[in-house]
Amino acid sequence: MKTWFDRIDPFVAGWMERNGIRLLRVSVGIVFIWFGALKALGISPAQELVARTVYWLSPEFFVPVLGWWEVLIGVGLLIRPLNRLAIALLFLQMPGTFLPLVLLPEVCFTRFPFGLTLEGQYIVKNLVLISAALVVGGTVRARGGDGRRL
Repeated sequence: MKTWFDRIDPFVAGWMERNGIRLLRVSVGIVFIWFGALKALGISPAQELVARTVYWLSPEFFVPVLGWWEVLIGVGLLIRPLNRLAIALLFLQMPGTFLPLVLLPEVCFTRFPFGLTLEGQYIVKNLVLISAALVVGGTVRARGGDGRRL
């Protein structure tokens, strides 16, 4: 005899399968637009970290450029035909996001290598964004079962 869970589980799992990647793509796009806009507008809490990391460039120039770059990534993730471009931009940008772990360990760690500060956690969460980009990238040629693009 099936329990209520056994009857509902296929519907829930099916809904997640049909909508999960789309929701992942949109949510990561929103995060990039939001964080990028904060940098572009000069109100990001990460501004000082970026400026201290990329010390060889003027922060008045670089932080807004980085912000608009991130906005482009986000918009590219929201507009399905631009996903390839967005993922390329994301993978060009991501190595730089890990630089503070090397250049500013005193800012990123309370105890090296596992005790992360809030800034360190902000940086390490980019591993999730990279993985999300890989999942989304794996769908750029896919179509849903009904012929619609994912």
